[in-house]
Amino acid sequence: MSQPASQKKPPSASLNGRRALPPNFSNAEEDEVPEMEVTGLMPKGFNLKDYLQVVNVNMLSSNQEINKQQHHTDRYYNPKLIVRRGQPYHIQIEFTRPYKPEKDILWLEYIIEDSVFLDDEKEREEYVLNDVGVIFYGDINDIKTRSWNYGQFEEGLLDACLTIMDRAQLDLSGRSNPIKISRVASAMINARDDEGVLAGSWDNIYAYGVPPSAWTGSVDIILEYHSSASPVRYGQCWVFAGVFNTFLRCLGIPGRIITNYSSAHDNNANLQLDIFMDEEGIVDHKLTKDSVWNYHCWNEAWMSRPDLPVGFGGWQAVDGTPQETSDGMYRCGPASVQAVKHGHVCFQFDAAFVFAEVNSDVVYSKTMKNGTRVIEQIDTTHIGKLIVTKDIGSDRMKDITEQYKFREGTDEERLALETALMYGIKKEAMQDSVHLPQSDVDMDFEVENAVLGSDFKVTITFRNSGHSRHTATAYLSGNIVFYTGVKKNEFKSQSFDVILEPSSSKVEEVLIRSSDYINQLLDQASLHFFITARLNETKKILAKQKTSVLDIPKLHLKVQGEKVVGKEMSVTVEFTNVVKQKLKNVSIRLDGPGILKTALKTFKEIPENSTLTWEEKCIPRRAGLRKLIASLTCDTLRHVYGELEVEIQKRIAV
Repeated sequence: MSQPASQKKPPSASLNGRRALPPNFSNAEEDEVPEMEVTGLMPKGFNLKDYLQVVNVNMLSSNQEINKQQHHTDRYYNPKLIVRRGQPYHIQIEFTRPYKPEKDILWLEYIIEDSVFLDDEKEREEYVLNDVGVIFYGDINDIKTRSWNYGQFEEGLLDACLTIMDRAQLDLSGRSNPIKISRVASAMINARDDEGVLAGSWDNIYAYGVPPSAWTGSVDIILEYHSSASPVRYGQCWVFAGVFNTFLRCLGIPGRIITNYSSAHDNNANLQLDIFMDEEGIVDHKLTKDSVWNYHCWNEAWMSRPDLPVGFGGWQAVDGTPQETSDGMYRCGPASVQAVKHGHVCFQFDAAFVFAEVNSDVVYSKTMKNGTRVIEQIDTTHIGKLIVTKDIGSDRMKDITEQYKFREGTDEERLALETALMYGIKKEAMQDSVHLPQSDVDMDFEVENAVLGSDFKVTITFRNSGHSRHTATAYLSGNIVFYTGVKKNEFKSQSFDVILEPSSSKVEEVLIRSSDYINQLLDQASLHFFITARLNETKKILAKQKTSVLDIPKLHLKVQGEKVVGKEMSVTVEFTNVVKQKLKNVSIRLDGPGILKTALKTFKEIPENSTLTWEEKCIPRRAGLRKLIASLTCDTLRHVYGELEVEIQKRIAV
């Protein structure tokens, strides 16, 4: 396959000797085939007409011919021959005279080992050919979904994905190796250190770019990068994962998006999340460097792993949103999911970091005035509560938690952690540390589900299973946080005293008013609550943390007209502003792979309780069950989505 030359030229190499060649970094050079001709004196009686010569080679590359039909590549908007690994294809060769098998020797040979082959047809249809997917986000207690247009067959996408490898200077010899391809792509999808595809932003400021929540798919992002050769602004983890999935499927590597709820960012690689508190039980944010993301999205790519022992091939975790460097660059993976599950973090690449994301412990410790550090509590179940992906052939959620970790609390799960420690990921020694025994008193709390702009309650329950009376001073801290767990500011602070009689429970309620948080919200309307309680008799501290995601209003879509390929129909987008304030500078994006190209509409303002309507004309170009996807964004409100499935009929010839 060939493509336009990359705008970023690889460094020139010195040519030492007649046969020395510069390294080939670009598919664009494949068309430069050297020609051979007869030179010098020819032997007596030599007649070119007696020899079999090739006049023309027909690669049968049109969408209507056998190759693209059998290889399922007729969906690519590309005139060149595109074939898949490990599958035969046809070519037609025209000679100067009839071919004589008894006299002529025709030698054609190629060997391609298919290291990414899935033997299940339904899996191939889902993980390679499906061009629309579902991404799960939100919170473990309030799982949300949104559709994503991968668009791997759209016009220009294949050339653009090849250009990404060109700009990474991946040698052509490495482009048959999915391990190298996915590792290079993990670095190139983000722009941290190599001017890659997407620039990330997590500070709620998106000047001179598109807010991450506004994207509906990968097509606009990859094509813009291809044409500009500059990072596209902006992305967050689900956007990086969506673009990465497009890249994988476009190149024929089976790929899927993974969402890990309560995902750990282990800042110092000690396989635990450290939460530091003062003597009063209030979190010390200066000392606490680790964080827990509400969710984190990465990808899995299916491939064999000949570089690892037998049994560690299959799904490999790869991340286009790497949070730490790997071998000097911001990238992560491919890490064998099977190796992560069993704690074999010694195997490349970055299995230790992925292990910490899904199976590390949360350690709450208190620093005393004399410098002694007291471990108050260890939570072994908070991280990696649920790991999911889209199910095959439907938009349902598939729970794959047990592919990454053994069931919490089992001997196998603890053994996996011990195995990881044995392989050199040593926990830091805690000097002058003391681990206090568990108390007869425990505490938990629930956050009431609420719509953005409404009041709600936080209910805290204390249980005293002992025979002694206790008194406690409790502290609730409500914080506006990014979905990465990083705190923006505190919007609610309240202390209260509790009396706990023996063998009894006590319930306390704290009211959260909309005026407390409405003017401080970030993208995903995410509120984080941290509650601590100090038992006055023993000085023991109880600690719990939870995140709540407020419900956000949705977009509503409907279609009118004939739903037939080649005939005009209209798509209507409706939105009602239920937020208790006027929305300004509103932008709506409408996408429909196979139905319409991405359309964008802006509105100056939407008054409170009013409804806007936008109608867009289109002509469907692909039959079958298709999906319309829409997003709305403004400074006050983001992550507003809507979608609609539409059955497009084939046009009947008259």
